[in-house]
Amino acid sequence: MKKLACLALLCLAPAAPALAHPHVFVAVESEVLFSPGGGITGVRHHWKFDDMYSAFVTANLGQDGKDPTPEQMLPIAKTNAESLKEFEFFTFGKLNGKTEKFLDATDYTMSYDGSDQTVTLHFTLPLEKPAAGKLFVFQVYDPSYFVAFELEKKNPARLVGAPAGCSVSVSKPGSLTAADQKRLAEAAGTNNSPGEDFGMKLSDSAIVACP
Repeated sequence: MKKLACLALLCLAPAAPALAHPHVFVAVESEVLFSPGGGITGVRHHWKFDDMYSAFVTANLGQDGKDPTPEQMLPIAKTNAESLKEFEFFTFGKLNGKTEKFLDATDYTMSYDGSDQTVTLHFTLPLEKPAAGKLFVFQVYDPSYFVAFELEKKNPARLVGAPAGCSVSVSKPGSLTAADQKRLAEAAGTNNSPGEDFGMKLSDSAIVACP
């Protein structure tokens, strides 16, 4: 429960009622950034939150019926970007099978879409050092599955400044075992996590391949 109490995405809405598990749903679009020399320098995320969380975030923002502005939401973006460091930004990358480390988030902003009344958090995660290799894989997930991340169905991941011949694809997670399905069912409608390993089991993988 400590993780739930401290989770940056939920601390911004302390008055929220108890919710069924998972507590927040996030649709993810990501850009894989390349240097002029062809190395991967980082990932830029665009996280679109569900309408309930978005309503909590924007409850006291906007004036005279107008939508909240990026300027009004910048403090929220800053708090999220800084607090997410404790959770490794829920982003886990490997280059040729070896774990890569990300630095602190930069270029963070938040935008509001009045058509569906949702907010999107935008931020960049630079890699500790440019990654030069043939296979880079990253996942976005909360290990305890309090926050459910899923890559967008359209344009979930794209390459920016990539050398010729590089490509990106998305791999869906495998089917849950009967035991895992039972754990998930038991956690539904409660504040309990199905397990610290559960987020990864339900996580999409973005796969960047270069010649």
